[in-house]
Amino acid sequence: MYAGLKNTPCCLCGRDDTHTRIAVPPRAIRLLKNGGPISWRDVVGTVTLRFCADDWDLVSDLAIEMDTHPLSRCNAAHVSLDLREDHEALLSATKEETDQTELEARLEREAESTLDAVDDPYTEARDVVEAIVVLRALEELDVRDPPGDPVAP
Repeated sequence: MYAGLKNTPCCLCGRDDTHTRIAVPPRAIRLLKNGGPISWRDVVGTVTLRFCADDWDLVSDLAIEMDTHPLSRCNAAHVSLDLREDHEALLSATKEETDQTELEARLEREAESTLDAVDDPYTEARDVVEAIVVLRALEELDVRDPPGDPVAP
């Protein structure tokens, strides 16, 4: 069941003319402004964020120069996402929670692979920014250990 918008505005400023988009794991909805009421476990696939050209420059600087993400400033009302059907409402039946760990693991692997190839001339800056945002979001959500931290014995 589709619930989001496909042509969403910039998630930071709300302008309609967007320049670049990135995808983040559904759990990252918890980090977005106004994301609290959205059940991230009911999201199917990734959540797409779009940015206007001016805000993309800011997002790029935050990710590449400061190794962080802007998700707390992004409005969840301006993201594109798909929600699974609400079987509980339609059928009076309970459906198990969606397990997002496989999707998160795949996004993490892809992000790490992108950062490993950062010096490759075919690696685009957009991909690097997306990788940093995904990894830092997963760290903030305690799904991934920060780089350089010792592994617990």
